[in-house]
This record gives sequence, structure tokens and C-alpha cells, in this order.
Amino acid sequence: MDTFSTVALGVLQGITEFLPVSSSGHLVIGQHLLGWKEPNVFFDVCLHVGTFLAVALVFRRDIALLVRGGLNWLRHPLSGNPHERDEARRIFTLVLWGTVPTGIIGFAFKDLFERLFSSVTAVGFSLLVTGTLLWLSRRKSLSWGLSPIDMRFRHALLVGLAQGLAIAPGLSRSGTTIAVGLLLGLQREWAGRYSFLLFVPAVLGAVTLEAFHLKAVPHPLSPVLWGTVAAAVTGVVALRFLLAMVQRGRFHVFAPYCWALGTISLAVMLFHHGNP
Repeated sequence: MDTFSTVALGVLQGITEFLPVSSSGHLVIGQHLLGWKEPNVFFDVCLHVGTFLAVALVFRRDIALLVRGGLNWLRHPLSGNPHERDEARRIFTLVLWGTVPTGIIGFAFKDLFERLFSSVTAVGFSLLVTGTLLWLSRRKSLSWGLSPIDMRFRHALLVGLAQGLAIAPGLSRSGTTIAVGLLLGLQREWAGRYSFLLFVPAVLGAVTLEAFHLKAVPHPLSPVLWGTVAAAVTGVVALRFLLAMVQRGRFHVFAPYCWALGTISLAVMLFHHGNP
């Protein structure tokens, strides 16, 4: 594990975690091209920490609101503003409902998802699905749709279900959740915010579970730390760019890229298997 490889994968993670093109799919392809035989769990955990720091920075106000909502939900209000208390409690409840299907899918199909991470073919098919979802959402990119107050719990469950399925490499988490949110009629701005509020408990849970499966910590640590920093810095830039694209109703422009990369991945694997 050298610094060039970890920084390259960190940049790849930071960009593709937030752009709707599947970070997991790109990491599978990237590690395959770099000759890594299997994913390094510790390094993957660190990359997720890096992208979490990016979300925490960009959405610091929303995350603070989410925490206050949880405390308010437990009858410990931290704000004297009734409107802010109601908004915080509503957002917390929606995130809670959206997290439930993600957690169930993650636990129930953990082994299946782990096997898919070694399959470039599975990534190729999933990228084609991601591109199709992004393209379908183009007619539903509404600025006047459902707000947090208007959104129903069934909507939260469906977006959470999409996030759970997006554990599979090649299915973009941000792309799938935002596209499903737009298809359900959510406001553009709220669809983006809700997607990344759901990211917070999902990534914290994933990092915790992966940490329990650590078998060894690589030495030296400096290449891993540089990769983590690269993921965080590029993640901030990519996240701000994505939110601007969603707000302008241009979310679907990433679809052709997903289709192209998915097709190339499948073609390369077909050629590889056909020419031992």
C-alpha cells in the first residue's frame, strides 16, 4: 500500500461518494486496476471517515438540527423556538424511518453484498441501473415538491429502501436516494438534504461494523492518512457541486457516464473471460 495508490483511491472515493456514479463501484474497479487482490477493510473504514467529515462540514447545520430533533424527541428540548423544535423533531423522525430499511437490508444481505464487491461484472450491471434511475428522475426535478413537513413516512421508508439496496457496489447511494426522492415528488433541495442526512447514521453504522472486523492495521499509517485527507477534501468539493446540480434540475446529466462505465466494465470482463 503506497501513498500514490491511497491518495488516488481517496480522491476517487471523495468524488464518487457524492456524485451519483457509485463510489463503491469505482473503488472495486480502481483496486482491480491497481492490482489489489481484495479490499483492505481498515483503508475502506478510513475512506468512509474521510467522506463523513466532508458531509459533517457541508451539512453541519442540518446535522445539528438532526441531533436537536433526537433530543427533542426524547423530551429534552434545546431550543425555545417552537417552530424550530417541530422542524427538528420532524426531520429526526423522517431520518429514523428511512434508516430502518437500510439497517434491515444491510444485516440481512451482508454476505451477499460482500461477495458482490469482488465482482466487476456485478458493478457493471449496477451502474447501468444507476444511470437509468438518474435519467428517469429528470422529469421529476421539482423545486415546488414535498417539503419535510409534507413528506410522509412511507416516502422515508422508500428512500431508505433505496439506500439499503445501494449497499451493492455500482448502485450509487446518493444517486439512488436522490433519484427516488425526486420520483416521489420531494423538493430538489430537500431531496439532496434528506439523502445526506440519511448518510450520517448509515455511514456511522457501517464504519462501526467494519471496525469490528478489522484483522490488522497496515504499517506505516501515513499512506492511509493521506488517502483519508484526500477523500475528505475532494468530498467537500464534489458534494457542493452535486447539490448545485440537483438545485438546477441537472441531476440526470450523470446518467450517460454511468451507462458508459457500466458498458465498458461489462465489455472488459467479457473480453477478459473470453481470452484467458
